[in-house]
Amino acid sequence: MKRYLFTFLIAFLVLSCGTKTSDDSKKNPVNVLFEQLKSVDNNGVLFGHQDDLAYGVTWNYEEGRSDTKEAAGDYPALFGWELGGIELGHAVNLDSVPFDKMRGFVIKGYEMGAVITFSWHPYSAVDTTKSSWDTDKEVVKHIIPGGSHHEVFKKQLDEVADFMASLKTSNGKQVPFIFRPWHEMDGGWFWWGSTSCSPEAFKTLFRFTVEYLKNEKGLDFLTAYSPDNSFNSEKEYLTWYPGDDIVDIIGMDNYGDFREGSVNVNAAMKKLEIAVKYANRTGKVAAFTESGLDRITDDNWFTEKLAPSFLNSELASQIAYVMLWRNADSKHFFSSYAEHSSAADFMEFTENDKIWLLNDWNEFKQMKE
Repeated sequence: MKRYLFTFLIAFLVLSCGTKTSDDSKKNPVNVLFEQLKSVDNNGVLFGHQDDLAYGVTWNYEEGRSDTKEAAGDYPALFGWELGGIELGHAVNLDSVPFDKMRGFVIKGYEMGAVITFSWHPYSAVDTTKSSWDTDKEVVKHIIPGGSHHEVFKKQLDEVADFMASLKTSNGKQVPFIFRPWHEMDGGWFWWGSTSCSPEAFKTLFRFTVEYLKNEKGLDFLTAYSPDNSFNSEKEYLTWYPGDDIVDIIGMDNYGDFREGSVNVNAAMKKLEIAVKYANRTGKVAAFTESGLDRITDDNWFTEKLAPSFLNSELASQIAYVMLWRNADSKHFFSSYAEHSSAADFMEFTENDKIWLLNDWNEFKQMKE
């Protein structure tokens, strides 16, 4: 077991002696997940990977396989999954993962002890032939309350809700998860982004999405807010923020500060510090919600770029997790794998006491029990 900072005990005592809650509230799986993530504090950072159980650079749907496990010796502590396409009733998501298989992977990952998080790149409710990346038409103003396609959008949310509600273990236990909708809104590449809608309309969309799924469909989950890296102050970070009452995870996506030719590790760190400061002040959980370097063209990227972006800062290292995007194939992958030239660096990165894979995360949780 990796060495853990003594601050774990302090964090645990603070959480245990805080505001009293009912026994039912304490047992609520979503509340438990939030408290677990909150208690991570400055002890470590969970490593996550998108679609890790489904496929890797050289394989698809092989039982027990994982690019992370084969390169680092253990599974990720967090599994990311994508819901794009579910809103249209598709059998597979936009990355060709069958939703029936995804459901199984989600349940398996949860039973293994991992954290589950979902992103959602939906097709437009105004024109269902248009993907999230089609920005030639305005969409948001038409799908929020009062818009021409609001009822169509609600039907899309019903499909999302049905899938989420189906995430139950064999004994009927609902799988807790993090839902991260409408991410990277400060960029211009999605139809909910900065070039396609106003901050006010975006906040309305975000709030309606969460409140409809929770209040109308009876779901429970943690909600993540994750702009891209185009901010340099708290004020800019909160431009699109829908409110403390519906957000649990204060996140940031960041590829731009790690891109070859424009690497700025210090800038990435400063932005994470902004997110952590706000999370600490409002009682939220901070996270590095999405990142990676496509094709890992720098063999020392993990130890010399990614790790320093949060571990070199006492404040930024308080994020609960960092998640890298998917390993689609040999031409499109964002984390290492056993046969790649970056594998040794990835192993060194994951062997850091502060980087937690699944066994580290499970052992940490057991210490609290």
